Amino acid sequence: MEEKNTLRDSILKLLENKSYSSLKDILNTMNAADISVLFEELPSDRLPILFRLLSKEVAADTFVEMESDTQEILIHGFSDNELREIIDELYLDDAVDIVEEMPANVVKRILLNTDPNTRKQINELLKYPDDSAGSLMTIEYVSLRTNMTVKDAIKRIQRTGIDKETIYTCYVTTDDRKLLGIVTAKSLLLSDEDTPVTDIMETNIITAKTLDDKEDVANKFNKYDLIALPVVDDESRLVGIVTFDDAIDVLQDEATEDIEKMAAIMPTDKPYFRANIFETYKSRIPWLLLLMVSATFTGKIISSFEDALATQIVLTAFIPMLMDTGGNSGGQASVTIIRGLSLGDIEFRDIFKVIWKELRVATLCGLTLAICNFVKIIFFDGISTEIAFVICITLLLTVIIAKLIGCTLPIFAQKLKFDPAVMASPFITTIVDAISLIIYFKIASVMLGL
Repeated sequence: MEEKNTLRDSILKLLENKSYSSLKDILNTMNAADISVLFEELPSDRLPILFRLLSKEVAADTFVEMESDTQEILIHGFSDNELREIIDELYLDDAVDIVEEMPANVVKRILLNTDPNTRKQINELLKYPDDSAGSLMTIEYVSLRTNMTVKDAIKRIQRTGIDKETIYTCYVTTDDRKLLGIVTAKSLLLSDEDTPVTDIMETNIITAKTLDDKEDVANKFNKYDLIALPVVDDESRLVGIVTFDDAIDVLQDEATEDIEKMAAIMPTDKPYFRANIFETYKSRIPWLLLLMVSATFTGKIISSFEDALATQIVLTAFIPMLMDTGGNSGGQASVTIIRGLSLGDIEFRDIFKVIWKELRVATLCGLTLAICNFVKIIFFDGISTEIAFVICITLLLTVIIAKLIGCTLPIFAQKLKFDPAVMASPFITTIVDAISLIIYFKIASVMLGL
């Protein structure tokens, strides 16, 4: 952090002194991702000046890495010629991502400054649903024909590869773009130049369909260690590829969304400091209201057992411990199952195996907690054995029920096409709180004759 602040101060000082040559030398030795982070820390009115000091390639890479708000500031400061140069340097999928983030007036200007063919390609990709593989893919890939030799393939890569997002994986297709196989650059370089590409291509291909969910597509990268994934239509024609950098972005966004839902926050696509107070408020208040209303049931349960509490007031002191332990137990189970569901390790058909495992784990955890708590209550709190048994039996049953609820609700949620992340700690805690109180007072009524 200190190094970043020092660099920022140095850049601002050089700007103030109009030492543009020194600024250019510094910026063009930096990585595009680092430059974008630096630009986020600088006054917006200085950004167009600094951006113009970057080389064309570095400028395009930096522009892609920036937040949409910063991109919009720069676009407003660009001349039409500068905007055209930036868009021409972008890969098509990056251009589509930028267009999706911009307001209508900025989108119109971007499209007006792209060539007709690129504009057509951008509009075609924009037609795919936001959560689909089609919205994620690029059409900039190297395609090879079945009649090519290794020598022909290498010449094609040399001739067209400059405009492709990746040249490591090439795709062998028919004249009507039907995907037949893939060939890696390594295979081409290590093979005899007269070898037909069909002899060295891999025909066992992992593919995605254009309308596949982009999270499922990203998970394939993790499962199969892919660099790029071909996207085909219903007739197995190659329409584009998804590259690993886009897959990583999807996985990061999905993980962030799940974390927000598990913390009872409405998902937002803005970083913390870019969301204003009202936006942050709107993302948090709906769940807080819902959980507050649902928590009133807990209050009603306690009210209904006021007479029992009046005769054994000591029972009141252990209510927070029982509720917290139940919530924590349910939260542990739910988070584990939600993660397993997201990775594809757990499916609905596994529900009975999950229940059986969690039942045994819950019993062990519950017994351990109950025994430790019993010792504490008898020897340190000085409470009667009868009340200690009530508390500890309740604790055991609460842990078991909480873990069973925590492991089953996310599975049922996914089966019903809901996001399992919603069934995380806050939601489960509310349910378990009510159940643990009912168990507590029922056991106390029976064992203590209340």
